Amino acid sequence: MKSRLALFALAMLAMLLPATRAAAEQTSPTTSRILVMVRHPVDHFRVGGAYGGSYGDDLSRSARERLARKIAQRNGLRLVEDWPMPMIGVDCFVMAVRDGRTPEMAIQQVSRDSAVAWAEPIALYSTRSAAAGHNDPLYAAQPAAQQWHLADLHRIASGRGSRVAVIDSGIDGAHPDLAGQLLLNRNFVSGQSLVAEQHGTAVAGIIAAKADNGLGIAGIAPGARLLGLRACWQESQTLTSTECDTLSLAKALYFAVENRADVINLSLAGPSARLLRELIGIAYAHGAAVVGAFDPKLPGGGFPASVPGVIAVSDGAVAVPRGDVYIAPGRDVPTTQPGGRWFLVNGSSFAAAHVSGLIALARQRRPSGPLVLVAQRNTSGLVDACATLLRVAGQCDCACGSGNLVRSGGR
Repeated sequence: MKSRLALFALAMLAMLLPATRAAAEQTSPTTSRILVMVRHPVDHFRVGGAYGGSYGDDLSRSARERLARKIAQRNGLRLVEDWPMPMIGVDCFVMAVRDGRTPEMAIQQVSRDSAVAWAEPIALYSTRSAAAGHNDPLYAAQPAAQQWHLADLHRIASGRGSRVAVIDSGIDGAHPDLAGQLLLNRNFVSGQSLVAEQHGTAVAGIIAAKADNGLGIAGIAPGARLLGLRACWQESQTLTSTECDTLSLAKALYFAVENRADVINLSLAGPSARLLRELIGIAYAHGAAVVGAFDPKLPGGGFPASVPGVIAVSDGAVAVPRGDVYIAPGRDVPTTQPGGRWFLVNGSSFAAAHVSGLIALARQRRPSGPLVLVAQRNTSGLVDACATLLRVAGQCDCACGSGNLVRSGGR
């Protein structure tokens, strides 16, 4: 078995080539813009509507836009775009500051308007990846293959029937290890078109790359299907230059809930935002598990890891000050790269992707109700994938660890 694994790693890494895809630099449209939430009558919401999140009454929409323009006019702002979010009882409007005020000053003023529920800045969020430490062919066998007994997990579940929303940069849906694995591939970044990018493609491959197709890698949940939701953009050809903003994340989160995602993967970190916290609460109410990457440099691990109920995951590269953070494989992980290639990645982004895949496996065996992740007592939260799946499957065909600590995780 070990010799076959070594040969597999060698064959896979023979295909590793640097990316040559040209990508235009893209920048965030957040300068001097703020988010203004305006309440609306909830009975205007129509499930399955065609617009945003959604309304079917064009007259109602026009009235709301007129109200938003009045709010903008009396507060020295310019209406840029809007996105209805009836599940949380507001319309989200992007407004630009027209004079020399800072966004913070404009937020203070417009928040006093009686028609405004609240206002907040458009913050930036970064994916949690790092440069690969080794690119040697003998160094790149999938960590989960041995640490998580991945082949044995797949005898119990493949993730079939589970929907995983990957809120990230663009995914290469034509990659040979991902073709057919995406239910859809949507873009939520304003002013940009959908493109295949490194970080999103890498996260998608870890979660759901095809198994037993004679190519590349096997995803943690190859039977799951992905909702590719591009809310982030890659500013250059490096993994560490991928960013998102509040509005694009909010749009994607809303869409994920509307489309019944079982798991929502957020391999990113940034400042807290009320709008995003509200949407995560709605995701919980609809039965979704939310997985986030832990950033030790940000308070509480950053958003979304700091939000109660979010499954916070680290790669274990540095000490984690919180006792409720899970550790999963995230160092020297081979995964998919745009253009039909594979490469090595490091970071909590990819540890979070492992856990999202594991939850998809568990959801196949237990489609509803609470899920529990099991972590080893003596390794500061290292996820025991076999023991986790055993709890929902009722039997175990893999070498489940001993001395484990049951910890709540998932919804």
